[in-house]
Amino acid sequence: MKYVIALMIAASAVAQQSAVPIARVAEDARLVDRVAELSKRDLPRDLLKRMLDQDIDLLRGKHSDGTYQYASWERLEAGRIADSFSVQVSAEDKFTKSEIRGDSVYRVVLDVPSRRMLVTRNRPVWIDRVEIDYIPQHSAATKTQVAKIGAWLQPGELKPIDIEDIARQATVRVFSRTDAKTGYGNLNVTLIQAKIFDNPDSPYADAVASAKAIQRGIDHDDVSSIRAMAQRMASDLQPQVPAAHVVDVTAPHVDVTPSPAPVTPDLYNELQAIEDLLTGTDAEKRQGEDRLHQLLRRLRSQR
Repeated sequence: MKYVIALMIAASAVAQQSAVPIARVAEDARLVDRVAELSKRDLPRDLLKRMLDQDIDLLRGKHSDGTYQYASWERLEAGRIADSFSVQVSAEDKFTKSEIRGDSVYRVVLDVPSRRMLVTRNRPVWIDRVEIDYIPQHSAATKTQVAKIGAWLQPGELKPIDIEDIARQATVRVFSRTDAKTGYGNLNVTLIQAKIFDNPDSPYADAVASAKAIQRGIDHDDVSSIRAMAQRMASDLQPQVPAAHVVDVTAPHVDVTPSPAPVTPDLYNELQAIEDLLTGTDAEKRQGEDRLHQLLRRLRSQR
C-alpha cells in the first residue's frame, strides 16, 4: 500500500511539473528579444511587463489559492499601499470609517502625521478598532480579524497590526474619531505587502531570474540587457539533450571451471523420489531428508 501511495505522489508531482507550459514561456522570451531588437525608444513597457508577470507565475507553478509550487511568501516588506484619511469630529459612539484594500498583505500600520498641512499641526486621533476582512493564501474562505485599540494616537505615533495569515486579498476598515475641542485630524493607513522568494531547487529558477532581470531592463530602457536575458531565458527552457552514453566494450569472461558431471538416470530418479517425499506427510518428509543426506554423502565420496 505504501508503495502505491508513493507512486501516486510521484505521479502527481510529475503532472504538476509538466503542467508548466515551457514552450509558451520560451516563445514569449524569443518575442521579447525580437521586440527589443526592433524597438526605437518605443518599447511597449506595460505590455511586456504584464506578459513577463504571467510567465513568472507559470514558472513558479502558481496554484488557485495564491500559493506556488516553486516559491513561497515571507513576512518581509516587498511594497506598500497607503492612503490618507480625514477623521471627523463625532460623538464617542460614532466613528469615521476609513477603508483601504490590497493584495499580499501581512501588516497594517496606522500613523498620525505630525503636521496636517504645511504649517498646521495635526490633532490626536482616537482609534476605536480595526476590522480586517481577508482571504488567506492557503484558503478560499474569508476570515475576519478585529483588533481592538481603544486609545489615542498622538501626532508622529505609529501603530502596527500584524494579520494572522498572509492575506491574498485584504480589506481594512479603521473606526476612529477626534475630540470636539481640537477639530478634525488626519490618519494614514498603510498596508505592508509580503515578499515572494523563489525556491533555489526549482527547475525553472534560472528562467525566473532572467525574467526578473528583463523587467529591470525594461524599467531602465536597457535594450542590450533585455535581449541578453531574453536569449538566456529561451535557452534555459530548451529541452535538454541527454549526453551520449559511453559503451564499455570488453572481452567476455570465460569461465574455466570444469563442467559438472552429467546426471545419470539413476541419480535423476533418486532426486525425483526425494522431491516427492519432501512434499508429502511429515513422516515422508523425514524419510526424504534421510535419503537426501545419504545421497550427498555418496556423491562426496565419489569426488
